[in-house]
Amino acid sequence: MVTAAKKTSTTGGFVGRVPATARFSIFSLMDERGAVKVDDVAEAFAMSKAQLADTAGLAREVFQKASRRNGPKAQSRVREMLEIINLVQTWAGGAAQAMAWYRAEPIPAFGGRTAEALVKSGNASAVRDYVDHLATGGYA
Repeated sequence: MVTAAKKTSTTGGFVGRVPATARFSIFSLMDERGAVKVDDVAEAFAMSKAQLADTAGLAREVFQKASRRNGPKAQSRVREMLEIINLVQTWAGGAAQAMAWYRAEPIPAFGGRTAEALVKSGNASAVRDYVDHLATGGYA
C-alpha cells in the first residue's frame, strides 16, 4: 500500500511517498535556489538514492556527497526526469504511474526505448517533444 504524502510547512516539499494517484509539482521537490532535493525525490518515489541515481543514468555514488549531488550533471539529469514525469502524470493517472511509465514503457517512436533510457543517453528533449506532441493530439 502506498502511504500518503505529507506537505511540510517549512519547505513546501513532500515527506513520504507520493500517493499512487497524487500529482506533484516538481517545484515541491526543489529548494529555494531551485536545486532538486535528491533526498526528497528518492523518498517520494520510495527509492534509495542509489536507485534514483541509476534511474537518472548516474553513478550510484553520485548522491553520497553533497558536492556531487548538487553538481550540474546530477541536477540536470534529475530535473529532466522530474520534468518528464510532471508532464506525463496527468494522463498516466498520477506521479507513481508516471514514474512507472518513465522506467518501463517502451516508446515505439524511439525504437522501443523507454523514456528512462533516452534520458540516460542525453535525449531528454526528444522525450519532452514526444510527450508535448501526444498532449496536442498527435499519434504515438
